[in-house]
Amino acid sequence: MNETARKPRVAGFALFTLFLTAVCVVLGVWQLQRRLAKHDLIAALTERLAEVPVALPAPAQWAALSPARDEFRRVSFTATYAQLPDAMVYSPGSAVRKDASGPGTWAFLPARLPSGETVVIDAGFVENTMQDRSVEDRAVKKLVTGQVVSFTGYLRFPEAPGWLTPAENRDKRLWFVRDHVAIASALGWGAVAPFYVDLEQPAPENGIPRPGPLDVHLKDDHLQYAITWFTLAGAVLIAFAVWARGRRQGPTP
Repeated sequence: MNETARKPRVAGFALFTLFLTAVCVVLGVWQLQRRLAKHDLIAALTERLAEVPVALPAPAQWAALSPARDEFRRVSFTATYAQLPDAMVYSPGSAVRKDASGPGTWAFLPARLPSGETVVIDAGFVENTMQDRSVEDRAVKKLVTGQVVSFTGYLRFPEAPGWLTPAENRDKRLWFVRDHVAIASALGWGAVAPFYVDLEQPAPENGIPRPGPLDVHLKDDHLQYAITWFTLAGAVLIAFAVWARGRRQGPTP
């Protein structure tokens, strides 16, 4: 191949190498930014989880609440579990409950405040009962007594389903995403608060469902991912340099 034909090929490969290197560097920088954001999130959540519980925000304040400012705020209030069907939300494990690391379901129940509004309570974890609605029904029945209960828990906000999230099973009242607003609409709970409460206490005598304190232990592999992307960027450049050097030297006579 003559020199004139080789130059465009080398130039094209050089542009592709620079593009691929830039992509790897951008992804590495993005992982470092995510690492900083994750550290800020962990610090904020750790601080909120350690705070003394405050009174549940008044209904007039609910519209101003947001996940960025209020997720995991500890609150205390009184309410009464409503005589309405409960829901279960499947979970493969929890990132904020060390005692719920395996598969199971979360028991979601509506509760009426003294002022009449409805707040959804995540009453706790039920292990490995995804297909056993009878166990869940017996456990929930013991909670719904008509008595006023003093709750302590954490403000949580609904999750959005992903592309691979299974559809709910209405017959079993089983969901696969913690969207309490959608659950309330499907089960006829009426208007509910824009947040739900992840229950810390009280716990039922038999421990089913099992509430408990939250503890942040979010996975943080972003530095490892960043190093991987930067290493790939370096490897791409080295590979191009070796290839280009070989092209310049030409075939051995």
